[in-house]
Amino acid sequence: MRSQERHTRKKFTGVLIALGLAVAACGSDSDSTSESADTAAPAETEVPADTEAPVGTEAPPETQAPADTEATPERVISLSPTHTEIMFAIGAGDQLVAVDQFSNFPAEALDLPNELSGFEPNIEEIAAFEPDLVLIGGDFTGLGDQLAELGIASWDGPAAATIEDTYAQIEQLGAATGHVGDAAEVVSSMQTQLAETLAAAPATEEPLKIYHEVDSTYFSADSTTFIGEAYSAFGLENIADRAEGDNFGFPQLNAEVIISSNPDLIFVPCGNFCTTTADDVGARPGWDAISAVQNGNVIEADEDIASRWGPRIVEYYAAVAAAIQQAAVAV
Repeated sequence: MRSQERHTRKKFTGVLIALGLAVAACGSDSDSTSESADTAAPAETEVPADTEAPVGTEAPPETQAPADTEATPERVISLSPTHTEIMFAIGAGDQLVAVDQFSNFPAEALDLPNELSGFEPNIEEIAAFEPDLVLIGGDFTGLGDQLAELGIASWDGPAAATIEDTYAQIEQLGAATGHVGDAAEVVSSMQTQLAETLAAAPATEEPLKIYHEVDSTYFSADSTTFIGEAYSAFGLENIADRAEGDNFGFPQLNAEVIISSNPDLIFVPCGNFCTTTADDVGARPGWDAISAVQNGNVIEADEDIASRWGPRIVEYYAAVAAAIQQAAVAV
């Protein structure tokens, strides 16, 4: 888990900085503390847009169980909101002794010490909790190696590229924390819910077009990304798929392209940090000509669920299905 190649780590730093909510770009007054621990804004565009490597170009690093799994860990630290959610979902929440500053779900997570950083981890602060296992959401700083020098086990679960990656991470965390059966039940429940949601979604004569807005500078997510997979699962046509260039799944579009593509559905992040609303989208110059705006199909997506790859992704699929149901009436 700590032997991932450095060049892979650097490339995938963009995933965790860009995917989902692009918090720092959501408003002009955002600062460095307004980043999701799993994802944040595409802050600079010098690297192909702080983005996730698309499927088929370079596979995401594989997650692995901690080196020492003989004893069930009793003092676990999570430096990733996604993994905090997974821990509680599999019944391992009581093994957590601290979480990162963005772990805000479930409510019980807020009762834990939550001042640790997943982006700039401080080894001294982490070690002070005397953990026997540390969960990392993409080890881009060499934290795993530092922990190993102190005799502390770590587990690295980078941003998922597919729903299968999510299932794998849930199962691995179950094995690492002594909750194999609970993890299997969570995965099975997710699979059942997703299958039912997909089966119940209405069919349309022509594929509905979707625009997923990562941030207000028009970064989007194509079908090779984790969130893009949710749209392609319903047979939606993602307008970001038309973008050319080496964008690693997160192309930056422009207003003209979006307007001319005339999406039937628009998903924008909305929550604690990103505050773009459907009204804001409709008020943009020229956007009133877009079908999604005209028909009231601009969806304010929960920024946390949209940017994390844990059990609550089933809720996002349900939101997409509901949006399709509404949009299908207007087509």
